[in-house]
Amino acid sequence: MLGVAGGIAAYKAVEVLRGLTESGHDVTVVPTQAALKFVGEPTWAALSGQKVATEVWASADQVPHVRLGQSADVVVIAPATADILARATHGVANDLLTNTLLTARCPVVMAPAMHTEMWVHPATQANVAQLRERGIIVLEPASGRLTGADTGPGRLPDPVAIVDAVRDVLRRRPTNDLAGVKIVISAGGTQEAWDPVRYIGNRSSGRQGVELARTAVSRGAHVTLVAAHMQVPPPAGVTVVSVSSADELHAAMHEQSADVIVMAAAVADFKPDAEAARKIKKENLKGDVTLELTTTVDVLASLVHQRTGERPIIVGFAAETAESPEHLLELGRSKLERKGCDLLVVNEVGSEDVFGSAENQVTILGADGSLVHVDRSSKAAVADSLWDLVAPRLQP
Repeated sequence: MLGVAGGIAAYKAVEVLRGLTESGHDVTVVPTQAALKFVGEPTWAALSGQKVATEVWASADQVPHVRLGQSADVVVIAPATADILARATHGVANDLLTNTLLTARCPVVMAPAMHTEMWVHPATQANVAQLRERGIIVLEPASGRLTGADTGPGRLPDPVAIVDAVRDVLRRRPTNDLAGVKIVISAGGTQEAWDPVRYIGNRSSGRQGVELARTAVSRGAHVTLVAAHMQVPPPAGVTVVSVSSADELHAAMHEQSADVIVMAAAVADFKPDAEAARKIKKENLKGDVTLELTTTVDVLASLVHQRTGERPIIVGFAAETAESPEHLLELGRSKLERKGCDLLVVNEVGSEDVFGSAENQVTILGADGSLVHVDRSSKAAVADSLWDLVAPRLQP
């Protein structure tokens, strides 16, 4: 069921509907009367191929205000205005959409869209927090151009990203075992400047970090994604902090408050000893060029060192080239001991295409001596395997 509230972003919900129907799902659209001021009933009916549900009193013999919620596999509200968030929080049932929310026993995904002042208002933030505590997935809005000249957080997440979030909910049927958990994930690869044009970097695309973030959101977590030069867009529902270098990543990770930290970003191990203020001209260089390097800050080790007590749970990643599976485990266990993190995700990057691929094969090592091998599968499945190990460790 796709609920559409009365905001200007209702026109973008048309793309959400198209994405869901093209994925093979049967979608019943339930727009509010205010939403119909923006997009008319014929549009919803034509694109869904279903009769549009608009009134509590229509088809009363079928009791739609109860049936729609009971029969849905997932309820998606896009856009979710400040008004619908408030009414959902307090159990107000004064139209078909809010009646349906009260009867739904399936996962509920809400994609907020409103002006920045409305989103940051303490009342809205309190409502969002309460909804999330109940297990409702409230995506973080995007930041960008709003109506008129206004710019800021409150923009509806990209419709494709909303559809991806819904697919993930349907794929896994989450139990919200990460509901309310604050998770910070780093993704992508840092770049260390040599001059204003050139840099030292790595081949990380950020795809695994993005899948970690997306699956964590689908399990109810509040996710901050610290992104370094990713080649894939961030998922809907996360707060994005953009960084470039290892030093910037180090600072950003230490500024976050979290229950769980996942260092999935590929941090460049070296950086030029000095950065030239201007582009180094090739014609000014004679013969071989020597570039003096120095090591970058060890972000993972510094996060472990800063921790007091058992929180946050810290997860590291190790991309290794190994001579054999036994050698890979040896390298992983050695790094786990050096870094001191709780879990280490080890993958071999020499034998198969890992960087930028949609699939991965990993071994997850625990500081408690545990070992879980995940056969080659989608990076979303790898992410869920990691969260399956993290969730129990969050219990008292």
